[in-house]
Amino acid sequence: MTTFSTPTSARWIGSAHPFDLHEVYLDFRSPVAFGLTEAPHSAQLFITGDSRYKVWANGVFVGRGPARSWPHAQKVDAYDVTPHLGVGHNAIAVQIYQPGYSHFSYLHRGAAGLLAWLEVEGETHLVSDARWRVRRNLTFLSAAERVSIYGSGVELRDLRLADGWTGPDYDDGPWAPARIVAPAESPLWSGLTLRSAPNLSEETTILDAARLVACRRGKSDATVADPHLRLRAGWSAAQPAAIEADTDGWFAPQLAPDETQYWLFDLGRAWTCQGVAAVTGAIGGEEVLVSYGDKVRDGELVISDPSTYCRVRLTDATHLGTGEQNVEGFSLRGGRFILFALTGPTGPDLRIRWGVRTAAYPLHADRPLITGDSELDAIIALCETTLAACLQDTFVDGIWRESSQWLGDALVQAVALWAMSSDSGPMRTTLEMAAQGAYADGVLPSILPGEVHSYCVVDYNFSWVELLAFYYAATGDRELVAGLWPTLTKLLDRFQEDVGEDGLLRSQPGRRLFLDWSPQSRQEPNAVYNLRYLYALQQAAELAERVGGMAAAWAALWVQRAEPLRACVRATFRSDERWWDDPARTTRSQLAGALAILTGAAERDEWEGLAAALVARSLNLDDSHRDGQLVLASPFMHHYVFEALHKVGQDDAVVEIIRRRWGRWVAGGFPTTWENWNVDFPDGSQCHAFSAHPRYHLARALG
Repeated sequence: MTTFSTPTSARWIGSAHPFDLHEVYLDFRSPVAFGLTEAPHSAQLFITGDSRYKVWANGVFVGRGPARSWPHAQKVDAYDVTPHLGVGHNAIAVQIYQPGYSHFSYLHRGAAGLLAWLEVEGETHLVSDARWRVRRNLTFLSAAERVSIYGSGVELRDLRLADGWTGPDYDDGPWAPARIVAPAESPLWSGLTLRSAPNLSEETTILDAARLVACRRGKSDATVADPHLRLRAGWSAAQPAAIEADTDGWFAPQLAPDETQYWLFDLGRAWTCQGVAAVTGAIGGEEVLVSYGDKVRDGELVISDPSTYCRVRLTDATHLGTGEQNVEGFSLRGGRFILFALTGPTGPDLRIRWGVRTAAYPLHADRPLITGDSELDAIIALCETTLAACLQDTFVDGIWRESSQWLGDALVQAVALWAMSSDSGPMRTTLEMAAQGAYADGVLPSILPGEVHSYCVVDYNFSWVELLAFYYAATGDRELVAGLWPTLTKLLDRFQEDVGEDGLLRSQPGRRLFLDWSPQSRQEPNAVYNLRYLYALQQAAELAERVGGMAAAWAALWVQRAEPLRACVRATFRSDERWWDDPARTTRSQLAGALAILTGAAERDEWEGLAAALVARSLNLDDSHRDGQLVLASPFMHHYVFEALHKVGQDDAVVEIIRRRWGRWVAGGFPTTWENWNVDFPDGSQCHAFSAHPRYHLARALG
């Protein structure tokens, strides 16, 4: 197992200008003095950066990172670079990207930094310090829009300014000395910890004719500055124009000024990826656009409209240099479809070959589930494919528009993953990261890591309690649970402060009750919110009893809080033999009914009727809501419907609901599970891991 001790001489280093932060890509090179008298038998590179890095050893790409982390619990990556180093001069080259703002995956510290050291034969041979050289990369332009509200910047590049800076013989003499930003352990970045998640496995594949679904040609409107809007309008107006590749996948388009050729490829399912291109014979100045899509509607690729809520503009732009070159961006993107566009003029010798660089979590799926029922087996494959697509350094929600780790979603992702693999790493990392990012009052963040305070969804705290209980039941890991116990107790104490004189919980100002697509009432006091809290108290009490020892003392306290809450919930939200979402009887939802069963707020003699209503609504495949009906739970919240039905012994109904509802996606030819039953809204996604939980429920029901 790799371990490290940070050298005392290692420093966080940055650009020569301390405020060079906005959409900045910084190039770093190790000192000229970095030489070896003999080929190493062991060479280990330790590296981290803010916010992201790519690293090369003697011009060979080594990896990217770091794993997402809070700056006060900064992750460090380790690479075996032995095969890439040799006798004589060697060079480590690193590119750091800092957008200058926080987003849904990384936090902004007001500094762009690199920390690295190299151990050769177990001895520190190189550290990041003022001897390194640095410059701002000239090929990346700073006037970049955001990819979406969730992510960092679009990439705008000009390869006419590229100079092969990652190779060992490059002359970095004109560059500036690196600026010391901070010691290795500092108030900016601290708690250095080795990355726990495995590195993603990256592979580049040529996109052949089998994946090419459409070619078009048309005019590009050079007056439209935004590449995404230019692509969106150009693709829509262009006409079909087939263009053949040679046997090696090379295209030779001949394009007049402002004429654009488009290629649309289908990867078969969503991937964490980036579109790439190999180019020869370029005259320089040709523009390549690479855009990522999630779905097709009415036979047409849905290219997002950035004027809608999520502001999605997933299109990167590169102007080519002359001659031979490779087009490859810094950031990994995501999607099922890749749309390439090449705008002329082109010269007579231009040849271009499209490819995709995919990145996948090395998941060992050691718990196979084969039922012999072709329909169920196809649903199982649907769920497994979705989970595989949405694993990065932890679980992520969906990889197209955001690639974010939402705390609430991790619960259903974790149970599904545990049903197919004994890899508990993503689950453990999620639990730890949530605790590391807790607000001062004990409430947990909703995005890991993230400064997304407008998305403080308080019922995700209850999901974390459920996840902790599930983790302990699955792994028996007392050490982790003991370490997280103060987080658990503080969290539940904080919510007790919000219980009113009527015994019911109400929201915290500026924070959301729960986040879900269904149209159930959010009025307060709210049944779902109170039932989620009640369920968390019960889960915590059961966990305390299972852990035993000093933890067991908490069980009585949480039961003491749960019992009066259960009585108040029943008195307030059950009326006319029905469970309502609010005292005004605005809506009745599947979710409230399921939670009433799970918490025991519904008496046992009510379970059969409640369960029958849950089943009937799920098996009614009309997804639209009508007054008087139970509000249909989203795919995500069907987890609780299935948990409730399992509790009352109706696993057969669980299987049938999964067959009917998830089976629609299989029948429609979709490779992954959707964000909601209907994703026709502008940025709705057809690959979301939180809808893949039937993999867990089928394993339990059929086991």
